[in-house]
Amino acid sequence: MDLETARTRHEELAKQIAHHNHLYYDLDAPELDDYEYDQLTRELKAIEAEFPALVTASSPTQRVGGAASAKFEKVAHTVRMESLQDVFSLEEVREFDERMREAGLSPQYVVEAKIDGLSVSLEYRGGVFVRGSTRGDGAVGEDVTENLATIPAIPKRLPEDAPPFLEVRGEVYMPHDAFLKVVEEQELADKAPFKNPRNAAAGSLRQKDSAVTARRGLSIFIFNVQQCKGKELHGHKESLDYLSSLGFTVSPRRTRFDTLDGVLNEIEAIGALRGTLPYDIDGAVIKVDDFASRAALGSTNKYPRWAVAFKYPPEEKQSKLREVEVSVGRTGVLTPTAVFDPVLLAGTTVSRAILHNEAFIQQLHVGIGDTILVRKAGDIIPEVVAVTQHAENSQVFQMPRVCPSCGAPVSQLEKVVETKNGTRVEKDAALRCTNPECPAQALRNLIHFASRNAMDIDGFGPAVATQLVERGFVYTAADIYDLTREQLLQLDKFKEKSAENLLTAIAASKNNGLDKLLFALGIRNIGEKAAVLLAEAFGSMDALMAATEEQINAIDGFGGVMAASVLDFFAKEGSRDLIRRLVAAGVDMQYHGQKKSQLLLGKTIVVTGTLPTLSRTEAEALITQNGGKASGSVSKKTSYVLAGEAAGSKLTKAQTLGIPVIDEAAFLKMLEGSANGQAEPETPAEEKEETGESGQPAEEKREANKREPPAGEKEETGAEEPDAAQLSFV
Repeated sequence: MDLETARTRHEELAKQIAHHNHLYYDLDAPELDDYEYDQLTRELKAIEAEFPALVTASSPTQRVGGAASAKFEKVAHTVRMESLQDVFSLEEVREFDERMREAGLSPQYVVEAKIDGLSVSLEYRGGVFVRGSTRGDGAVGEDVTENLATIPAIPKRLPEDAPPFLEVRGEVYMPHDAFLKVVEEQELADKAPFKNPRNAAAGSLRQKDSAVTARRGLSIFIFNVQQCKGKELHGHKESLDYLSSLGFTVSPRRTRFDTLDGVLNEIEAIGALRGTLPYDIDGAVIKVDDFASRAALGSTNKYPRWAVAFKYPPEEKQSKLREVEVSVGRTGVLTPTAVFDPVLLAGTTVSRAILHNEAFIQQLHVGIGDTILVRKAGDIIPEVVAVTQHAENSQVFQMPRVCPSCGAPVSQLEKVVETKNGTRVEKDAALRCTNPECPAQALRNLIHFASRNAMDIDGFGPAVATQLVERGFVYTAADIYDLTREQLLQLDKFKEKSAENLLTAIAASKNNGLDKLLFALGIRNIGEKAAVLLAEAFGSMDALMAATEEQINAIDGFGGVMAASVLDFFAKEGSRDLIRRLVAAGVDMQYHGQKKSQLLLGKTIVVTGTLPTLSRTEAEALITQNGGKASGSVSKKTSYVLAGEAAGSKLTKAQTLGIPVIDEAAFLKMLEGSANGQAEPETPAEEKEETGESGQPAEEKREANKREPPAGEKEETGAEEPDAAQLSFV
């Protein structure tokens, strides 16, 4: 490979890896499994080894993890939270040992299982847990103290003899049983399930609502001392044993070896345990035990030189496809499942695996009788990876054109996709049953209706809902409000107290208000945010049901597909009958938040320049509060440009397009129209003299407009640096 070819491939790989790093670390939504990702990074490292001139500070090989999210306060790590260099063969482990001996060491090694989760730092002062943070990019992470405090395995207070200051590092993970429970709940609610326990743990920990984290069953293993004041520690094994004595749950398998043969045997022993453990591991970590030797070896820009992580390859098995079963979800999505000859995979026998959707089947050319390659995503959920051999006369499996549950036609509908620049409409990859009364959808509709973010009926979970449907007590959401104590006492594990608690929760849900109810109804393309926007705009169920497509479409954040979904839902007699029954049951149909004014409904206004009294944020808030849309760019669809001092290119573009330009006084006069019905400005800003409404000269006005940035916009990433010994770096 010549330099130019290497440069081109290097750029391609760097972009791919940066993209997948963002998905993995920042969005907790990876597209590649670990093995595929590792192959990309290995290729990039090989190119950089052959052509060192291509190595830059921005290369993925020189950077750790992702970036700290803006959702959380930032934390600057006093001791950098480094990553580990991955190796993929026992030969590479031998090479690592040779490097240690060439450096003059006769090392003892500690070998631990590499837990697959999210790396965090925990800080204790006076024995009290005071702060927890994510790794982020290694230098700056996110403050997730409240969420970490919900994890039972993290001690909130240490024994009295604990050091005055202690910082430890650990891996937050989701046990298999907790992961399967979360996935089941997501699937029943027709939400995209987490792909594996690692992403489930990361997504659960990085929640703004710590109550969500608390429900996810997370745990942690502590694997390192980062800083310690008041206690002298000399080696890794000693430090882990000490942390265990303080009440931390430390790496469960932490064996020290004097020989390389012992290390290699332990790597194989840990690998043999993968399928039997109640949590995910993706490798074995080999570390030099002695802290003084670590300090002498130091680190590269990204990795410590005294440790490596051996990564196990994914386990894959071949089997013969016997059948494809198609099930129907809450929103009518048809989901294909492969049924094949049983194989032993990652410690368990599996005979079923997901096939995702029709496009995936077509892409792999999957046919009945074919030999398929199966693996467990994250060592948990079986999935079909490829077809390795087609059967004689094999034909690609065709998804049904009618619903397997009710026989109604199925179709590929449009869906609304949220992006950084707003929303777009695209064809859904999934096929859906078009019958809203489909029996297969009833159970999932009920579970969604009662879920926490909808009507929040505590105690009405999947198990209870399933029993109620199977016994014929409940079919639609309105039936929930007709339930009796006698019916509930017929359910498994229900006694007087549990029946009373559920009836109380059902009664309380009647007072949730219009926004919660609209989300609970499961209207296609209408999520939580859209439900609130509808409730704000119309205030009552009656007003919404009487609204026109134009009125709904005028809501900021709505488009034609969303408006059509609302109209289609309420046009169905079944939906109207459901609403009538909910009204009769006493369910609140009013919005109790602040109803938006409709004064600027259908108006798109761009704010530019410095206004006399309003900040840009305040002006845009007034626009949205009055039903208008605050846009950041000028186009032919712009109704007005609200311009202040130094308006710049947006003002120029508005004048070129002939869009009306108003000043702050004219804008505020528009808002006064709520009292007299007037909603149009009297005079465009460009026709006024260069003075304020009070006659204040423009130059004086400019001086008055000079403001300090709001305190909330000043970024604070610094952290108090404790007077502590820095022991190690990973």
